[in-house]
Amino acid sequence: MGLLDRAFDMLEDNHFPLLDSRTRLLQAALSLVANNGQAGGLHGLVERFQEAGLGNVIQSWIADGPNIEVSAGELQQVLGEGHLQQIAEETGYAEPDVARRLSAMLPDLVDQLTPEGRIPRGGVGNMSALLDHFMGGFH
Repeated sequence: MGLLDRAFDMLEDNHFPLLDSRTRLLQAALSLVANNGQAGGLHGLVERFQEAGLGNVIQSWIADGPNIEVSAGELQQVLGEGHLQQIAEETGYAEPDVARRLSAMLPDLVDQLTPEGRIPRGGVGNMSALLDHFMGGFH
């Protein structure tokens, strides 16, 4: 099963069965780690986690081994209300749902993008490359 399939499985919700909302949420998650994304790439996201006192959490996603879970509340602390509100508007999900769904999606996403246990020297790629990689089957 591919990452996109797992992401969609994690997002399964009878109240929001629209592929469009789930696709937009995946795009928002990718924008958090993309080199040209809103968070300053994966390096910027790592900094945000460190500033929130959760550096060990995101480092576990990057490193080999089990991923430490992040709660929706912790993710809200890392990203901030304004960022979550923007993602909520883009996806059609309520802010608490965005935080919950991203907290389930991001650990696996970061883990998949750092298979050697570290952030690649040039980052994980720009948004266009990541979208092509994860959503190539939809073209």
